[in-house]
Amino acid sequence: MMNIVLLEPEMPANTGNIGRTCVCTGSRLHLIEPLGFLINDKMIKRAGLDYWPDLDVSVYKNFSEFLEKNPDCAGKLFMATTKAYQVYSDAVIPDGAYLMFGKESAGIPEEILTQYEDTCIRVPMARDKRSLNLSNSVAIVLYEALRQQGFPGLEQEGDLHRLHWARK
Repeated sequence: MMNIVLLEPEMPANTGNIGRTCVCTGSRLHLIEPLGFLINDKMIKRAGLDYWPDLDVSVYKNFSEFLEKNPDCAGKLFMATTKAYQVYSDAVIPDGAYLMFGKESAGIPEEILTQYEDTCIRVPMARDKRSLNLSNSVAIVLYEALRQQGFPGLEQEGDLHRLHWARK
């Protein structure tokens, strides 16, 4: 199981989208306060649609409490940041890893990043742009981690509803 960690997320729609992605991939969501919204915010539920009740989510008062309550993240905590020199697809991400993303307006503080230099990762993008949307970044990095694991527990082929594929 993969873990998504959001440090001080500000936008309920992003968190709702990320929650839906977590449910669809069997991942856990960890939210570190302060949050820019209430957990019962209608924007979260609208973005997450009917998936929100199925979400495995934990909320922590701060980063220290998150570390204290998740000792298994030691050595498996990856920081997604535009400041990293390692591309996410070059990192070897183990099963059960924790993929951490910072708040939309500022990312992860440098005081935290410097403690995890070897596991800081980035999604490549144009040099003169600030950042990708948070929920898009989570999906990109999470699916790479799941690809590396062979998409455990995820359905990898589908069927048409009314017709049938010719080659089946």
